[in-house]
Amino acid sequence: MTSSTKITIAVSARALFDFESENQVFREDDPSAYCALQASQLDIPAGPGVAFPLVQKLLAFNGGGRSDVEVAILSRNDPVTGLRVFASARHHGLAISRAIFTSGAQPHRYLAPLEANLFLSAHAPDVREATAAGFPAARVYPSSGLVTTQDDGELRIAFDGDSVLFSDEAERVFRQRQLQEFNDHEARHARSPLPPGPLKPFLTALWALRGQRRARVSVRTALVTARSTPAHERAIRTLMAWGVAVDEAMFLGGKDKACFLAEFRPDIFFDDHVRNCESASQLVATGHVPYGINNESGWVLH
Repeated sequence: MTSSTKITIAVSARALFDFESENQVFREDDPSAYCALQASQLDIPAGPGVAFPLVQKLLAFNGGGRSDVEVAILSRNDPVTGLRVFASARHHGLAISRAIFTSGAQPHRYLAPLEANLFLSAHAPDVREATAAGFPAARVYPSSGLVTTQDDGELRIAFDGDSVLFSDEAERVFRQRQLQEFNDHEARHARSPLPPGPLKPFLTALWALRGQRRARVSVRTALVTARSTPAHERAIRTLMAWGVAVDEAMFLGGKDKACFLAEFRPDIFFDDHVRNCESASQLVATGHVPYGINNESGWVLH
């Protein structure tokens, strides 16, 4: 993973572009119908997918001789379909020049040489494999009805806390001992930083990016968590210990996050709970982070 201040995002073709109708004919054991359909549409640009606004705003940081962000397409599609992917990127004005098309082979093994800070895919198994290998990754919920390509000059990212920015250490206490013991535990450890979670490197990279003070687009981040007082303090002090900050912090005490996210309007929201992701994805672009106790057998909540 890169140690520079540059952000590198690897994104699947289906996350970046709306391939949902084509995906209806896809079969894992025989992708020929899907490939033939894509080949018949090489000259028809695909519409924006759920990750499109995020990628568009990230790429807007580049210019003036600087290249602070790189977006690479990392896709299970075959190289012929890759022609349509590249043509769609050109059509929409996305400056993407790097791509890997694996024809169904596991793509996550290319994340290390790409030096990716984040991998976004609509294919859940690929995201699980990337996460297990130690890469920041999230499964996006494709929903073309949510996509807006309006660029308002502000990149907004919302993160859950435990099992996303932070490790699942505190979440395990909550699951195993319930709310009162969780609050007592967090109050006792308020000044002990939480271990980092899978998306901490991405938050750190965003913090460095906003430090570039690019005029084209600004960055606004939010922590959106089920924590409430007194468990709020450890979360804030952990960010302070890391030398980063968020612009907004929502300690919701278990209230549904979706309506709060609708007001913040993130370009993407990351959470480890499938239930939270399914709710949020009806209103905002959402990425499920398959990490921690909530994603272990016997604990997954749907």
